Amino acid sequence: MKTNLTKYQEDLERLIELSDQMYEDIKLEESKKKPQKGEMKPGLVFFYSYQRWYSEAHEVIRQILPSRRSEFEMLYQGNEKRKDINAQTYTIKDWLLGIRSPVDTLSGQKHYNDAGIVFMQFQMQSEILKSAKLRFESSLLDIHQLLRADLFDSEVASARELLKNGFLRAAGAIAGVVAEKHLWEACQNHNVSIRKKNPTIATYNDALKEEGVIDIPQWRRIQRLGDLRNLCDHNKDREPTKDEVTELIDGVERLTKTVF
Repeated sequence: MKTNLTKYQEDLERLIELSDQMYEDIKLEESKKKPQKGEMKPGLVFFYSYQRWYSEAHEVIRQILPSRRSEFEMLYQGNEKRKDINAQTYTIKDWLLGIRSPVDTLSGQKHYNDAGIVFMQFQMQSEILKSAKLRFESSLLDIHQLLRADLFDSEVASARELLKNGFLRAAGAIAGVVAEKHLWEACQNHNVSIRKKNPTIATYNDALKEEGVIDIPQWRRIQRLGDLRNLCDHNKDREPTKDEVTELIDGVERLTKTVF
């Protein structure tokens, strides 16, 4: 069975391999080399792959190199408050939207090399991603979270087994503990201080929302998990239903994959 660490490494390798393909493609576009018969027009691999690549690479940067995140984003979208588009403000986003440099009516030359700008910006993004790989592989990387994720997966699997055998409260209790521990780690990762002596899922959830780590829809989903956990742990008026415990376990599993 593959661990989270192994899957992370494989995903990162795949992203970097795609980066290299896109790099060569946009390099051909920038060089204005005409394709040979039967060859794909330069720039199309980059054009059709970039948004998927950016979404995945952005998540890697967010988790492994958060200090480079704003730089990575700026290379894509630039300054949204810019007043005009020129060689200094042109971005990858402009290129993907089909915006190109105006052409001088007398000389027939572009005012600036749009493809060249995009080539350099993507080259920088690609290097940031590759530096994330080095960070990931170096001894400086704290792999505690990844090992913890494997443990959480195992505990969620245990909760599902208990649910399968009809031990609803026990299954819900285990899932609740996983949620609580994971939210505690998220607070640690974002330097969110918790002053309450005996924090609960609701405590961590509220603190993460206040610090802008999670949005309102995420906060509401986690709030629901807290309610279900309390039903399994504390409410003696009625038994939790199988559907409620299933919802709790599914929600906790989603939580461990989406909030860090």
